[in-house]
Amino acid sequence: MNRSSALPDRLAWASVVGAALLLVTACGAATTPRAVDHRSSTTLATAESSSTGTSTSVAATSTTTTVARSTTATTVHHVLATTATTAPRVTAAPATATSTCAAGPANQMKATGGGSQLMTVVASSTGATTATVTLWQRVGACWTVAYGPWSGWVGSNGLSSQKVEGDGTAPIGLFGISSTFYGIDPNPGVHGTYHQLVCGDWWDEEPSSPEYNTFEHVNSCSTADPFGGGSEALWTEAPAYDGFAVIEYNTSPIVPGKGSAIFLHVSLGRPTSGCVSLPFTDLIATLRWLQPGDSPHIAIGTAADIESY
Repeated sequence: MNRSSALPDRLAWASVVGAALLLVTACGAATTPRAVDHRSSTTLATAESSSTGTSTSVAATSTTTTVARSTTATTVHHVLATTATTAPRVTAAPATATSTCAAGPANQMKATGGGSQLMTVVASSTGATTATVTLWQRVGACWTVAYGPWSGWVGSNGLSSQKVEGDGTAPIGLFGISSTFYGIDPNPGVHGTYHQLVCGDWWDEEPSSPEYNTFEHVNSCSTADPFGGGSEALWTEAPAYDGFAVIEYNTSPIVPGKGSAIFLHVSLGRPTSGCVSLPFTDLIATLRWLQPGDSPHIAIGTAADIESY
């Protein structure tokens, strides 16, 4: 074959080979696995039927989509990381500090008179003639024992919430303690006013008297009752009245016949006519402890009575 006749044949053969290569390339593009694309089927069909230039555009679009997804994922991760970092920490609330008060009648009372000193006189029953006496000092929200408990005496007929003159009972209730103290002995060291008794000093216990249930002095050392009834010549009542405090029962207002001369005094070792009594050393310790500025009160009754105040 001469060269001139072979050239067309070679060109024809090259065309065939080129067409085959183009077919292989097209099939390769069609069969190459591709990443999942969320474009619509219409968009994909258009892209697949486009020219090579358009295919390049599709690739760019796909790349853009991938970048966008990657950026979105990065952004979400960043937001989550930021949220995890900056979210306010949940901190457990601190435990509330609560005071645990010591067991005892003072800490079970609903009302104690508003002061910071309290005496409790607790009998086992209303018919009992002895009682447990405890002195309490308020510290913060709690009452703590200052002195006692001691054993003391109450009325020969026990306790009563309906006391009347001469019935031999100590009154049930919560009462103040007077800031004026009395005694046959010299001042033992009280913080209030102290009156040392002399002849002529009385406590009027006559219900019909205008001075009923008050301290009175008369200009006579006679022991004859100037008021009538069962009034007491105080200066003669040793050792019971060697020193005493006045329990403010039936004092504001004073009701005739409701009871009088209710004192905290020295024990004679037996029940009283209606007072509360303690051994001498305990009584003197009490008189020295009482602070009128602390508004001391005394609660008398059974445990159930005192808890109900």
